[in-house]
Amino acid sequence: MRGRTVCPTRSCRARETLGSTPGPLSVGWGRMGRMSEQSPEGGRYQDEPAQALPDYADRVLDVAELIPPGRVMTYGDVAEWLERGGPRQVGRVMALYGGAAPWWRVVRADGVLLPGHEQRALGHYRAEGTPLREASRAAEGHLPRIDMRRARWDGGDRAEGHT
Repeated sequence: MRGRTVCPTRSCRARETLGSTPGPLSVGWGRMGRMSEQSPEGGRYQDEPAQALPDYADRVLDVAELIPPGRVMTYGDVAEWLERGGPRQVGRVMALYGGAAPWWRVVRADGVLLPGHEQRALGHYRAEGTPLREASRAAEGHLPRIDMRRARWDGGDRAEGHT
């Protein structure tokens, strides 16, 4: 633990945290509410102390912050880049803690927009110029998908320091 707490603003310390030894993400850390369950006054309930993030969650969020605007990584890409966990573990971290990170840049491998957050994500994709594929007329809701071939980011030169 580095003493980082769950809060709406995060500083990117990816180079420090990605080189550290990861810890397991477990129930022992307790349940931290989703953003929709938090109070509007400061992001958490008045009587709750700030809780530190589990190391694995911290590392996943740091990778999400490294992804450049207009690019995406899949849940599996993030797990592979960290050499720990899998797509489900990354998805769980993003669901529980990802509200303050660029969550729309960590996506499903098929490019389908995150269910329940399609319109918010689409706004971010359009603002950042993320390559999209128009939906077919048969597609539910006629929502576009991410063009994974053009939008996928492999870590580029920033990944060189990764071990």
